Amino acid sequence: MIKEEWKAKGYIDEPVDPALDLKKEIRRLCEEKDAIILAHYYTIGDIQDIADFVGDSLALARKAAETKAKVMVMCGVHFMAETCKLLSPDKMVLTPDLNAGCSLADSCKAEDLKKYKEEHPGYQVISYVNTTAAVKALTDCVVTSGNAKKVIDAFPKDAKLIFGPDYNLGNYINSVTGRKMLLWNGGCHVHEKFSVDEIVRLKKEHPHAVVMAHLECKAPVLAMADVKGSTATMLKYAQQSDAREFIVATEAGILHEMQRTCPDKTFIPVPPEVSEGGLGCSCNECEYMKMNTLQKIYNTLKYEWPQIEIDPAIARDAVKPIEKMLRLS
Repeated sequence: MIKEEWKAKGYIDEPVDPALDLKKEIRRLCEEKDAIILAHYYTIGDIQDIADFVGDSLALARKAAETKAKVMVMCGVHFMAETCKLLSPDKMVLTPDLNAGCSLADSCKAEDLKKYKEEHPGYQVISYVNTTAAVKALTDCVVTSGNAKKVIDAFPKDAKLIFGPDYNLGNYINSVTGRKMLLWNGGCHVHEKFSVDEIVRLKKEHPHAVVMAHLECKAPVLAMADVKGSTATMLKYAQQSDAREFIVATEAGILHEMQRTCPDKTFIPVPPEVSEGGLGCSCNECEYMKMNTLQKIYNTLKYEWPQIEIDPAIARDAVKPIEKMLRLS
């Protein structure tokens, strides 16, 4: 039974015996319920270690569309679980904590996008995957940071396009394609905080290090990067490069997989900007991604809640731009 206080919290808060081997029990429940665990690179290392599949947004979307499992546990943020449900509507999609939102998705409300579309007739909407199902339902095609240029290049050069909600990603795509897409003024609270001054300092300390930055970073940060791209792009580069040191400007969770697959290399996270009079920290983390824990995964599998449900009318339109993206990419 799902208690009312659990529903109010958005996750199951049942205590777990400290002696319980959570990793082992989670894998047992997965086998028992024909479930798989999908985890984003930004979740904690323990979750990445027990996941059936770890990846970026594009890879997770593809896996959600392909899986034969009856149950998916999406360890990431809410829009990622929605994407799983849109692509596999007949499957049970669980998320460890309904509160794991996304500042970027929150920066673009469906009602605001609808109004903006009405103000710009003749324009098609390209939405970053970091959006709600309701926003996707108003979208012509979805992109990820890994495929944005490729997908947008598939549109006619004279196409009138609105790109949202990530301004930094849209600005970068405009700069490398020569397009003049209208850009929504949204951003990721993690990637907006990376410090140019800290990159300069780290580069002085590690002059031979390769600087890598996610495309959600601001233009001055991208200008300093040797490698610009998605988390998957950065990971692949690190694995294939002869370089021994890397300065990494993206959410610090990716360092777990980088270090796991490249144990003989050094990965240095770029700290966020320090507020006036404040103290800095050594890395820049998404608190929403960190809401996923082993205990919550165990409980969500045990009780099969919280489940992701999407209004059928919204789902019917929201899945179309995702399917278009998968075809084009």
